[in-house]
Amino acid sequence: MQVVKAKGFDIPIVGLGTWMLRGRDCARLTEQAIRIGYRHIDTAQLYGNEHDVGDGVRASGKRAEVMVTTKIQPSLLSARDVDRSVKESLAHLRLDHIDLLLIHWPNPRVPLAETLGAMAKLKQEGLVRALGVSNFTVALLDEANKVSPEPLVCNQIEMHPFLDQSKVIAACRRHGMAVVAYSPIARGGAPEDAVLGRIGKAHGKSAAQVSLRFLVQQGIVVIPGTSKVERLEENIALFDFALSEAEMAEIGKLGRRGDRIVDWTWSPKWD
Repeated sequence: MQVVKAKGFDIPIVGLGTWMLRGRDCARLTEQAIRIGYRHIDTAQLYGNEHDVGDGVRASGKRAEVMVTTKIQPSLLSARDVDRSVKESLAHLRLDHIDLLLIHWPNPRVPLAETLGAMAKLKQEGLVRALGVSNFTVALLDEANKVSPEPLVCNQIEMHPFLDQSKVIAACRRHGMAVVAYSPIARGGAPEDAVLGRIGKAHGKSAAQVSLRFLVQQGIVVIPGTSKVERLEENIALFDFALSEAEMAEIGKLGRRGDRIVDWTWSPKWD
């Protein structure tokens, strides 16, 4: 599995997003993903499935090879809540450490310095290997990198061919951070797009695979979600073809500012 390197930390470039998975199905899909080559599993406190993800990781027998990400929910970003909730996440996962811990959404009511300081303490205690953020704007990235006691290795954001995130991507790269794309096939929107479909046909690939390849080819980590075993193999089969410069440019023209799928109560003022 290819990795994206950020501040000395390796992030496998394709992961499994588990936001839609629960119970036995979640554990089964997680285990199967690892068995066929995934080395990056993404969960969150808000998903309510950390226990199931942990079951799948342990059942695979490959815990030492797998990067597990979880995210702190925005209502739990005070120093006291960070410490308590992350230790609860570890108990739910039944793992001895979290590989990558993220702020899920920014909370303007809690200073970033307080949250990141508490997260840094957990890293220094050996409970977490690396820290990052999610859904951060350019201004928030600048502030976070200024006040964080420990390096921030990534920003997880909504990213797919239909959303122009060029400003945030540029800010991440300026700070030496990886970009991790959630909803990378636009929650089913990619397969319906004529441009992606036509390009996919030329390569013997699906439109969804073209959407993922478009991001991976830019060095962007993708974490597509699925509830189907057959889609696991499709979503990881991205390394036996490459898009031409012309195809990359054509897909790049699909992106628009503000064309979001995810936008809710905790959303900041987007770039």
